[in-house]
Amino acid sequence: MQEEVEAWLKGLQDAICTGLETLDGAARFREDTWKREGGGGGRSRIIESMDSGFIEKGGVNYSAVYGTTPDFLRKEVRQLKPDLPDSSTEIFFATGVSLVIHPYNPWVPIVHMNVRYFRLNEEVQWFGGGIDLTPVFVVEDDARYFHSQLKKVCDRHQPNYYPEFKKGADDYFYIRHRDETRGVGGIFFDKLTTAPGISMDDRFRFLREVGELFIPVYSEIVNRNRAHTVNADEKEWQLLRRGRYAEFNLVYDRGTRFGLETGGRTESILMSLPPLAKWTYDFQPEKNSGQEKTLAFLKKGIDWA
Repeated sequence: MQEEVEAWLKGLQDAICTGLETLDGAARFREDTWKREGGGGGRSRIIESMDSGFIEKGGVNYSAVYGTTPDFLRKEVRQLKPDLPDSSTEIFFATGVSLVIHPYNPWVPIVHMNVRYFRLNEEVQWFGGGIDLTPVFVVEDDARYFHSQLKKVCDRHQPNYYPEFKKGADDYFYIRHRDETRGVGGIFFDKLTTAPGISMDDRFRFLREVGELFIPVYSEIVNRNRAHTVNADEKEWQLLRRGRYAEFNLVYDRGTRFGLETGGRTESILMSLPPLAKWTYDFQPEKNSGQEKTLAFLKKGIDWA
């Protein structure tokens, strides 16, 4: 399975990069290949748009790393499978594709997706990932469309997937020190392994459908909003919301932590941060403004689907 997953992930990275270049219409990805000192490496692909495109900064990264298991990961594995002998937690393998797109236009939402596979020797393996949308201004029709497409994919596999993984995204993409969600959520899942009636092949099929959903769904949302006119107040709000995005990634994001603590390439790990952001002391939106309405949607448990 490891070889099959690696091949699919590389192909997914290629397909998404091609799709985003077509959607942007101007910029092209540049690639950096890198090797990890402890084992493995990856392909980092970064896009920074010319003014005629919609992407200000983005990245679509592939990595496959292996080596001695760090202490924090040993503890996670022990919680999942406490009966493993010590020798079974020595060598790990992890591979995945992760992407973040920061658009120029504040009416086009930030998007993030990650699909990944983890293996520990022969005893433990699982899939994880998710996709979520972070609008600067929440457009309700876009949020409903996004969640409805995710629900369709989930419902084709298991009836419990969407409600569980939607709640997983609400809980995960939550900025606790702000008491607000990062955006309108999506789905988030981790440690999907075998279960009664569900094989690893079943889990892999689900992961593939999630990854392959990205380009058609995000393209639809981009094309709905990319021509929206923008004023100075809206650009200012975009910088403040990007600040919130940076806070989450630096304080709470597990992928950032995993990459840094396993000796990953720092530039590739931190490509998720926005090119420009701002922190204004005690910002208060005007009553009945788009900013105030957006803040009202940044909470858990909204039934978008």
